[in-house]
Amino acid sequence: MIAFIDDHRMLYGVEPICKVLPIAPSTYHAHVARRAAPETLPARAKRDATLMIEIRRVYEANFRVYGVRKVWRQLGRDGVVAARCTVARLMRAMGLKGVVRGKTVRTTIPDPAAACPRDRVNRQFKAACPNRLWVADFTYVATWGGFAYVAFVIDVFARRIVGWRVSRSARADFVLAALEQALHERRPFAGSGLVCHSDRGSQYVSLRYTERLAEAGIEPSVGSVGDPYDNALAETVIGLLKNEVIHRRGPWRSFEAVEFATLEWVDWFNHRRLLEPIGNVPPTEAEARYYAQAEAQSLAA
Repeated sequence: MIAFIDDHRMLYGVEPICKVLPIAPSTYHAHVARRAAPETLPARAKRDATLMIEIRRVYEANFRVYGVRKVWRQLGRDGVVAARCTVARLMRAMGLKGVVRGKTVRTTIPDPAAACPRDRVNRQFKAACPNRLWVADFTYVATWGGFAYVAFVIDVFARRIVGWRVSRSARADFVLAALEQALHERRPFAGSGLVCHSDRGSQYVSLRYTERLAEAGIEPSVGSVGDPYDNALAETVIGLLKNEVIHRRGPWRSFEAVEFATLEWVDWFNHRRLLEPIGNVPPTEAEARYYAQAEAQSLAA
């Protein structure tokens, strides 16, 4: 209402407008006076103004995808004390809201002729430590030059993306390249008990992929047919990519644009994004905390 009066006061006058709107002229004039002299604002209004700057900073620094809960938690991590209800009120006033996940599209094309490893996970996507369980999956992104395909390998313990690749084709070489990056990044040793789980897509049950897992000493695992939860954790991460980047920034002009955006997102996801299932900390922080605790226990023993 204040903005409406500002826009029309020269044409109609303040008092005639206030007779129509549910606001007293004195209220409007008091607001104008405070706007001209910010030092006269009430303490709460001053606090709100300062907090709104911090909220905007957190929102912009995190792909503009955080809702109230994660903005509030990130503020706390940054040493900014605020009630969650206050953050909700100010975000509503600022027109800021988080991204809501939509329906995902499955890309699994099973190969009935291919021999499949057994399901060693059985929908239990939990790991006691890093390099115990990886999950792998891929998705597609429409661009003006055709489809781009994005593959991920994710360490289940802290949901850290340890391998990824963007390709112009969905052949087995492309998911194998994501696996190679994960192997280079984590360097698991043979016999460690590491399991790599995927769906029954033909790329993941191909001879080259399964041979590479065996060569690295990794146990393969493949989900069951017709089970929408057979690779739920990997699909969750892919859903976040789609909602936080792909759907919001499209349409996509080129393969290179998708690749660069994925690079930016993966770096943010691993090092700064707060994940509720691991204690509202980024994946790298959760892993660092695990290794610090393990070292402390080892020294104590």
